Amino acid sequence: MPSDDLATSLAACARGDRKGLERIFDTEAGRLIAVAERILRRRDLAEEVVQEAFIRIWKNAHQYAPDRGSARGWIYTIVRNKALNVLRDGRREDLVEDGKLEALQESDQLEDVLGALNRLDQNSRLRDCLASLDERKRRGILLAYVGGYTHGEIAGRLRLPLGTTKSWIRRGLSALRECMS
Repeated sequence: MPSDDLATSLAACARGDRKGLERIFDTEAGRLIAVAERILRRRDLAEEVVQEAFIRIWKNAHQYAPDRGSARGWIYTIVRNKALNVLRDGRREDLVEDGKLEALQESDQLEDVLGALNRLDQNSRLRDCLASLDERKRRGILLAYVGGYTHGEIAGRLRLPLGTTKSWIRRGLSALRECMS
């Protein structure tokens, strides 16, 4: 839906016309969930964030000002801010019993990420280059690029300072690029 149509739909919401909200939902909900999921890395929370965002869009549609930006930008900003608030509030974290915490730290997911090297083709140049890296650098790269972990999350998992983790990943990527060329 063009941004002009979104602006028209927002104006309809401001007048109390539910069809305007339906039009926004029908055209943008899938992409909004994808944006929220990219931030939160959890589909269930992303869907919850988008639902809350649509309530806010409905209640605050009268605040949208076309002269201050596009309707799409206004809508996506609401979703983005809601998702970031969820991260800040810690709602992304799962609460677990003390006995299960250690089991989660040694989870299959972490092993899957680190096992990505073994799943590469035996004759793959990438496999050879990754295998030639120092274990710590290889682990950091795999956690970041296969597992999607942030540098902070990797530092926590490896029990290292953030700066050290970033340096190892950067040096590992540099060595990997050199090996691949």
